[in-house]
Amino acid sequence: MAVKVVIPTPLRQFTAKQESVDLEAKTVGEALNSLTSRYADLRKHLYSEDGRLRSFVNVYVNDEDIRFLQKEKTALTQGDTISIVPSIAGGAGR
Repeated sequence: MAVKVVIPTPLRQFTAKQESVDLEAKTVGEALNSLTSRYADLRKHLYSEDGRLRSFVNVYVNDEDIRFLQKEKTALTQGDTISIVPSIAGGAGR
């Protein structure tokens, strides 16, 4: 299935400035593995050393959070859009 992965601005430096990448994948996990195989420097920003998706990285398929679906096993269909949304911490100090 052809799917599109939207790359957030802070991570585009690791994807040759690509705003999105088109991939062939049947699941979210396959898509992310394909993406990090193509752009190896991106892997450490998405995955911890034990191979798990980092807790501050949120992934959506067509605006649905994969944590409430089947996580990385979430099935994809032709034309789906995967969005990677890193959590941003911080705020105004006192």
